[in-house]
Amino acid sequence: MNSAPVIDVERLNLSYGDFHAVKDLSFQVGRGEFYALLGTNGAGKTSTLETIEGHRTATSGTVRVFGRSPLERRAVRPRMGIMLQESGFTPDLTVRESVRLVGSLTQRSDSVDRVLGVVGLTHKAGTRVSQLSGGEKRRLDFATAVYGTPELIFLDEPTTGLDIQSRDALWDAVDRLREDGSTIVLTTHYLEEAQQRADRIGLMHKGTFHREGTVSELTRTLPATVRFALSVPTATLPVPATLQGDGTLLVQTFELQKDLHILLGWAHDNGLELLDLQAGPTRLDDVFRAISAE
Repeated sequence: MNSAPVIDVERLNLSYGDFHAVKDLSFQVGRGEFYALLGTNGAGKTSTLETIEGHRTATSGTVRVFGRSPLERRAVRPRMGIMLQESGFTPDLTVRESVRLVGSLTQRSDSVDRVLGVVGLTHKAGTRVSQLSGGEKRRLDFATAVYGTPELIFLDEPTTGLDIQSRDALWDAVDRLREDGSTIVLTTHYLEEAQQRADRIGLMHKGTFHREGTVSELTRTLPATVRFALSVPTATLPVPATLQGDGTLLVQTFELQKDLHILLGWAHDNGLELLDLQAGPTRLDDVFRAISAE
């Protein structure tokens, strides 16, 4: 089995005049991996992805896709599917014509009918692009990205404008692509999608990685939380807690199981009820907020 990374970025720098958009960025994406590249606004993730996709030239550093420069388009582009935020299809073409046209440019083989079935647009095959809803256009974007089951697929905000059923169908299709061996790179503002699906996440801030790792590794950098209200006010608590504006108490801890056990035992021994009790690890959006606040 080939263990070489599909994407290998080493000390990537991108500058626009005096603005240093990406600074000494290094990371790898393994074959078959689901990697989410996330970042605060202006973090440099779009510039990074455009360089990996071959749309932009690095100021300095090395980028390799399948071991080749992404600027070697004839060697790299047929193995790569890209779902942009807006693809700009010709409005007068039908859905079928659009998929056939873009599919022919990829140099990959596939059936237009199969792809339309995958994205749920079979019933819209003869409809002009100008007559599609926003969600249907996103599904068309996805269809052209996955035509021919490329080895590497970039998904840029793939579920924007989709209803719940369409989102579920898209992720089901992504799961099948992964089963076929495709590597997925995701950018999204829906952090729960990355938290639920990504093998690893790179969090960019001000042009470089602030943190990188699995969801568990990232969330463990912040304390878990316990929130509750007391049925009877008391000044004595067995663990440190802060009073919130809504009257609830917040416990922040790196030893969730231990402190929750202490808290529940204390409440039982004192005949107290912990109202609206919530306990759990930090979520990815909390990590994101912490980065944004720095």
